[in-house]
Amino acid sequence: MICPYCGSQVDFCDSKRVYGKSYGMVYVCSRYPECRAWVGAHRNGGMPLGTLANDDLRRLRMSAHRLFDPLWKSGKMKRPIAYRLMRRLMELPKAECHIGMMNEVRCKVFINKLREYLKK
Repeated sequence: MICPYCGSQVDFCDSKRVYGKSYGMVYVCSRYPECRAWVGAHRNGGMPLGTLANDDLRRLRMSAHRLFDPLWKSGKMKRPIAYRLMRRLMELPKAECHIGMMNEVRCKVFINKLREYLKK
């Protein structure tokens, strides 16, 4: 894997490298901390949880999750229905419909569209 921000190799390592405490494995740019790009990994199998993100993209993804996750975590709708809503709002295929896969532009669009939806 290559870092999309600086072109360096990406290391698969313990998250202690970026958080100072172990929360599992992450993919992190080998130039960390100069390049602050990383993404978490699934506990089973180590697949990335999305694409590498720098600080700005991580903040946007967290904002998107703060708006989106309460839809299904509150029980207002089932999780698959919430993801169908995301697909409809974003006009994306199922494979691309995950906050961890969104770039900065898609995150901003999703946040705006979801805010509009929640106002209704």
